Amino acid sequence: MTARGWLLGGALGALAVGGCASRKTATPPAGTVPAANATVGRFVWHDLVTSDMAAARTFYAGLLGWEFESTTRSGRPYLIARSGGQPAGGVVQRAEGKAGPATWLSYLSVADLERAVQDVTSAGGKVVLGATPVGAYGRVAVVLDPQGAPLGLAGVTGTLAPEPAQPLLHRFFWMEHLAKDGPAALAFYKRLAGYESSLAPGESRFEYHILKRHRSRAGLLQIPSEMEGVQPNWLPYVRVEDPAAMAARAVSLGGKLVIEPRADVRKGTLAVVTDPTGAALALQKWPL
Repeated sequence: MTARGWLLGGALGALAVGGCASRKTATPPAGTVPAANATVGRFVWHDLVTSDMAAARTFYAGLLGWEFESTTRSGRPYLIARSGGQPAGGVVQRAEGKAGPATWLSYLSVADLERAVQDVTSAGGKVVLGATPVGAYGRVAVVLDPQGAPLGLAGVTGTLAPEPAQPLLHRFFWMEHLAKDGPAALAFYKRLAGYESSLAPGESRFEYHILKRHRSRAGLLQIPSEMEGVQPNWLPYVRVEDPAAMAARAVSLGGKLVIEPRADVRKGTLAVVTDPTGAALALQKWPL
């Protein structure tokens, strides 16, 4: 396993974020207006921040069958990825002069955006991008958490589609946080998003914490000592039917294999790859 494969950090620069809204937004069906704080703890959007939007578009179209709509955000080129006609994520150009691999930046819904940003900085984190409007859906900010992991924060005030009962194929459905200090990270995210946690059984010698609010949202574990050089990060998961075949396809499309499916890791149901621009992505069969 390479450190780069897990690394979702790097200099983010001034990002053109957003993506929650689309020019094709239709009137939502009845029942999609969330109750107060109903979205808190949910990862509501994912943006790929990359230096090569064209390469990313080709890769994800070939790997996951995503289609793309070209638009702009804050005057910058922006791609909305769609799966089955529904928004799946966004692709934004990294600011020129900023080095490092590409990053999937995921947005966590919080009850009070200003307070959440303050909580991050009070705990030793940093603000990369202050609160920014994203159309009718609310505002977002980008931070580095107290251990340096990039994270988007979303103050949702508009409507979101209801969560599906089961994860959708080729869509994001899970997040995983690798932390330098597991107990400190667990305590921080419990405060930030009001998570409850429980230990997952059968995760080998590592303590794997399940973060829950209304439902299970993410996993959290401490970076193993043998993974020297790996930096704290949030790793997004996409549901696939055949992780081994998808991993092979990712390599054929110019990506790299970080973790191949093997029997001692979730019985061969997981692969981790990086796209041609360096962004890490987990490919997970469902159900586990």
